[in-house]
Amino acid sequence: MTAPRPISGLAEIVDRYDVILSDVWGVIHNGRESFPAACQALARFRAERGPVILISNAPRPSQDVLPQLDGLHVARETWSAIVTSGDATRILLGGKAPGPAWRIGPDRDAPLYEGLGLEFADAATAAFVSVTGPYDDETETAEDYRERFTEAVARKLPLICANPDIVVQRGDRLIPCGGALAQLYETMGGEVIMAGKPHAPIYGLSLGEAEVILGRPVDHRRVLCIGDGVPTDIKGANAQGLDVLFVASGIHGAEIIGPDGLDAQAAEALLAKGGAVATYAIADLVW
Repeated sequence: MTAPRPISGLAEIVDRYDVILSDVWGVIHNGRESFPAACQALARFRAERGPVILISNAPRPSQDVLPQLDGLHVARETWSAIVTSGDATRILLGGKAPGPAWRIGPDRDAPLYEGLGLEFADAATAAFVSVTGPYDDETETAEDYRERFTEAVARKLPLICANPDIVVQRGDRLIPCGGALAQLYETMGGEVIMAGKPHAPIYGLSLGEAEVILGRPVDHRRVLCIGDGVPTDIKGANAQGLDVLFVASGIHGAEIIGPDGLDAQAAEALLAKGGAVATYAIADLVW
């Protein structure tokens, strides 16, 4: 596989791109604080080059992500539009209404279901499983759901996962996400359906937003994806044939960031292990 080209800042490559699709967690914030230099880099691209679409595996509709971004002081100049896994997943869920669904996830993810006409039930009577994440991601892991999933797998219930991320940064910790539960369900023999990264539906929505903003079709050769997750951000961009900038300090930072910054050889090995290729690599997103 081709090694990613290390770059020191976005300014080195901006003339090659008209659109950026940027991940959120791990790139512009860590769930506790925003990264000002990353936000400024995206804001400058948007002002000088073209639209910046935030493409997030958040399991809620995009409008419900705004309060969090505002609370973390991510300036609205940073982005042109937001597309979430929740947006893409609502299309899947609406096609299965009225269900009923066995709903798994914290109360904060309730907006995912609003207006879809879904009913809810337990594993014994549900028609499918809908997962946004653990009920309590501070204390639970995917293994806490193995016994709970047994009946649903035996009944051959499909599981729709609204957040394909396995883990996400929260401050200096890695927190389990819906993808970890979906991974377990699949290993137990269950069927899993997802629309967020790395799957195609969320990219279709994101590129559609970019075309609306530009007022013309998007040349996919001039789209740059930015992300820190190999199985989601990087592999998703690869599947769509899009260039991608790997931000090494995110969820894989402990493996590939050393005392002198980005360890290019470690980054290359990590990507190869995950069956992924990045066009560029950078320690932290900066201009």
